[in-house]
Amino acid sequence: MRNVVVTGVPRPPLDQLDELARFGVATVHEALGRIGYLGPRIRPIQQGTRIAGSAVTALCWPGDNLMIHAAVEQCGPGDVLVVSTASPCTDGLFGELLATSLAARGIRGLVMDAGVRDTAELRAMGFPIWTRHVSAQGSVKATAGAVNVPLVVGGQSVLPGSVIVADDDGVLTVPAHELPRAIEASRAREAKEQITRDVLAAGQLGLDRYGLRALLGELGVEYVPYEQYLAGERRNV
Repeated sequence: MRNVVVTGVPRPPLDQLDELARFGVATVHEALGRIGYLGPRIRPIQQGTRIAGSAVTALCWPGDNLMIHAAVEQCGPGDVLVVSTASPCTDGLFGELLATSLAARGIRGLVMDAGVRDTAELRAMGFPIWTRHVSAQGSVKATAGAVNVPLVVGGQSVLPGSVIVADDDGVLTVPAHELPRAIEASRAREAKEQITRDVLAAGQLGLDRYGLRALLGELGVEYVPYEQYLAGERRNV
């Protein structure tokens, strides 16, 4: 690994990030063909927060948060800091004091493929975090890593300057050049879902809306009256 801090990474327009954020992770994920999801193990410590921002990445050594401090300097308004470690780590590399520093720079949140601590204080200050672990175990500041280099989180490549979308459902990464397409595809999916929402609210069943009755038949599912089913079960006892 090259020990480097890459500066001047291009960012997507803030207004486009804000537009994408309103759709949320599930809608964007489906709209783009179910790609970019960082998996169910990266979870929010809070509820009711939805963001999109530009990734600033930090690669640290396990138990060492030196490169997070280096990354703070590279962060600006609209960014999301994404942190991973060179090998698996559960230690709390991030807490309230680092969050205070990031918040002062207009950072929208943190995605952490390691551990965080001070979770009550982080929720109280309203700094949103999605993390793999929560741990009171702290860290040292002793080993060089890298800032604004490609990371792999949850099996997905996260590039500096790429788009991060995060909410109660998890975290999604979108290549920066795909941002306009992601917005248009999400708009189309949202409009389609609203039509479906309206007909379901009016009483139509998903079985009929999605044409699932025929599929049940093809799969050999039978509709059997209750008494007939009980009689058959008794015969099999």
